[in-house]
Parts: sequence; structure tokens; C-alpha cells
Amino acid sequence: MKRNKDKKGFFGEFKEFISRGSVLDLAVGIIIGGAFTAIVTALTSQILTPLINWALSAILGKDALEGARTILGNPVYVEGSKNVIDWEATNFIDWGAFISAIINFFLVALILFIIVKAINTSKAKKEQFEAAKLEKYYEKHPEERPQPVEPGVPAPTQEELLTQIRDILKEKK
Repeated sequence: MKRNKDKKGFFGEFKEFISRGSVLDLAVGIIIGGAFTAIVTALTSQILTPLINWALSAILGKDALEGARTILGNPVYVEGSKNVIDWEATNFIDWGAFISAIINFFLVALILFIIVKAINTSKAKKEQFEAAKLEKYYEKHPEERPQPVEPGVPAPTQEELLTQIRDILKEKK
């Protein structure tokens, strides 16, 4: 019987954990982040890298970014050829892929910055709107405006507040 209770407790805890908003928000964020990264990677590899390669090739020669490699050791040539390198079998540093990854990183960072900035601006405008709305309400109902606490005067304790509430309730009876 105790074993069954432990399972219930475990699954109950798991259900509580998984149904928390923060876990669900994190899962949604990861999924959207993965999709967003795929979009940015496609933008980088399919549009920006060819444009940069085109610009660099105009300055440095044909396929400057794609051909930006440093061979480590001796190159391995395709069988039957002395000029065509077998890139699958050759050990090299691919600077073009590294530059593409840097561009990709900066694009993701820039777009996330723009998104966060837009969200923060939206929140600030919403808070200003709510404050203006509340101020209009207090103009119509000044008796409901909370009174500022004077500095140096201690705020009433919970006991004092409860005593005041009790006294008010006694008066109304």
C-alpha cells in the first residue's frame, strides 16, 4: 500500500511540476527559439553569406568566403587528380563557416534585442496608460486616493489596523 502512495506522490509532484506556468513558458520559448534560429541560419547561409562572398570576391577574387580555408598538414587530392583537393579527407580550418556563424550570432542577438526593446516599450506605454487612467479616476473620486505615508511616522502595525477595523465594525452595529 505504501508503494502505491509513493507512486501517487511522485506522479502528483510531476504533474504539479509540469503544469507550472514557468515550465510551459520555458518549453514554448525553446521551441520558438529553435524555429527562430532555423530562420536566422537560413537567412545567414542562403542570403547574407552569398552576398558577403560576392562582395569579397569582387575585392579578393572568386569565392573568397567559401574558399577561406587553412589546410592543416598535407592536402589529400581526389584520386586521379593533382589539383582537386578532397575536402572530406583533408584536415582544414573553414574560416568561411566561422564567419557565417559570427554573422548568425549577431543577427540573432540583434533581433532578440529589437524584440525585447519592443516588449519593454510596450510595457512602459501600458503602465503610463494605466497610471493616467487611475489618475482620471482619482480626479473624479478624490476620497479614494491613497494618502501618502509621512516620513518619520511609523506605519500602523497589523494589530493596530485590526483593532481599528474591529472598532469600525462595532460602531456600524
